[in-house]
Amino acid sequence: MGVNPNDVLLAVDAGNSKTDVAVLGRDGTVLGAARGGGFQPPVVGVETAVDSLAEIVGRAWAEAGGTGTSPAFAHVSACLANADLPVEETALQAELLRRGWSRSVRVHNDTFAILRAGLDEPRGVAVVCGAGINCVGMTPDGRTARFPAIGKISGDWGGGSGMAEEALWFGARAEDGRGEPSELARALPAHFGLETMYALIEALHLGLVPFERRHELTPVLFRVSADGDPVALSLVHRLAEEVVALSAVALGRLGLLDEEAPVMLGGSVLAARHPQLEEKIRELLAERAPKAVVGFVTAPPVLGAGLLALDEVAAGPEASARLREHYGA
Repeated sequence: MGVNPNDVLLAVDAGNSKTDVAVLGRDGTVLGAARGGGFQPPVVGVETAVDSLAEIVGRAWAEAGGTGTSPAFAHVSACLANADLPVEETALQAELLRRGWSRSVRVHNDTFAILRAGLDEPRGVAVVCGAGINCVGMTPDGRTARFPAIGKISGDWGGGSGMAEEALWFGARAEDGRGEPSELARALPAHFGLETMYALIEALHLGLVPFERRHELTPVLFRVSADGDPVALSLVHRLAEEVVALSAVALGRLGLLDEEAPVMLGGSVLAARHPQLEEKIRELLAERAPKAVVGFVTAPPVLGAGLLALDEVAAGPEASARLREHYGA
């Protein structure tokens, strides 16, 4: 069965580690879907990254009953990792337009997908803390608030990777005497079956523990904090301060500080709902943004990309509700 290109939309959530694609009807029905690998244009280049995306889109298009080798959509909503700056969004949008999938293409940073997935309307702020940390906000009239979110050079602190690095720093200094004593000095190496921070430092330096496994230390940090270690707790509280700083600034830019507005928290670190972190976030938000309403996003981000696509074509609340029902949100 074929599909009419005028009636179908494309929703893309492309993260660093995986990509989800959905072909939607204007009524919010999911007609086809596919999953593939991560989207990393800074590593492979824009054209090659979109080549990989095209393969995933092709599978979703075929599942939806699309005919021919070139998909065609009324609108494309692409929420893409590494679209951190306007210049990057422009380059990615140009490449997507060049593929001829649609004459209507909107590129967003992938954080917007998480934000929209958590909201009944496009109004509020989201902070995402996974491997990194980012914050975006939006209002129904199209205004947005965002940060470059490309690491320390743009003023960022936190994220799972950053927390792991901080834990290693404090653990090393706790063991050799330069810093305050901390259970991190024992717990971090123990996670890899090692007895000392020195052994862990050596293993990381020589590649005996692969670099990509460092993220495993973030849950260790939270566990040590929950057991009452003051050094680990200080890092958890520092992350809460960063989350609240991002939220309050974004709310202020959108003029939402003085009215009830949602602050949605997502990503693996925040969605885990560590009690000490959540409690501190709520405490600090009550001081800086007392009307903010905290929520947590657990729905798949491709839902947000789909809702943004439906917003663009003014599909209406029934279509949005149908799409939410499909994803159990």
